[in-house]
Amino acid sequence: MSRIAIIGSCITRDLWPILGETPQNLLYVSRTSLATLFAPPLAGVATAGVPPNGLRPQPHAALVADLRKTALAALVAHRPTHIVFDFIDERFDLLSVGGGLASHTWELDVSGYLDQAPFRTAHRIGRATAACEQLWMRGAAEMTAFLQATPLREAKVILHEAQWADRYLDATGEARAFAPIVDVLEGRMVDLREQNTMLDRYQAAFAKLMPQAVRIRAPDALRLADASHRWSLSPFHYVDDYYREVWRRLRETGV
Repeated sequence: MSRIAIIGSCITRDLWPILGETPQNLLYVSRTSLATLFAPPLAGVATAGVPPNGLRPQPHAALVADLRKTALAALVAHRPTHIVFDFIDERFDLLSVGGGLASHTWELDVSGYLDQAPFRTAHRIGRATAACEQLWMRGAAEMTAFLQATPLREAKVILHEAQWADRYLDATGEARAFAPIVDVLEGRMVDLREQNTMLDRYQAAFAKLMPQAVRIRAPDALRLADASHRWSLSPFHYVDDYYREVWRRLRETGV
């Protein structure tokens, strides 16, 4: 039986529930970045055992894993047969905190952890900056070396090459265009086109570093968001046919 690990976002994790499947032996690593996975844990940050401020357990666990840098050990312990990467969560700025790095996610904002002393001197690294891209490229190279240096070398690597949708179906089923500038984090506006260009660079670089990876990309016609999506309207919450197509291609890899 396959054992799946996802290093990515809900666009891959949602394949199972949206299509009525029940995932078995699934490890889901989210709300992180290849730029932060290999950084030192954030010293002096205390995390709660119970999710604070209304956070759900899974997003809070993902946040804690990003702060404490426990995801890689969990990945090795899971011993996956397939590792699926997608880079949709690579939309958040980074925070440089002492000698560590963290993804500046919505969960971090609402958790209350930013009020702790280590974050008072945090330096923000904008996602669209050359510094962030350099950190990400270094992280991608470190991931390649890590996979080869551990039992993970036996896993089949899959790259889900997702892009933000520029169109969506409204509540009546009519197709409409997104505004080119979208809100990704409580007022932080991002150019949808620039984000997709960045994703193309990330995906091309990852594929070059890891030529054995199976690349999965849904046809452009299916890259359509859905106002009725379970997580609400967003450029990366797609119509069901998108998930069906990606699921079909994943199944061909033995997932």
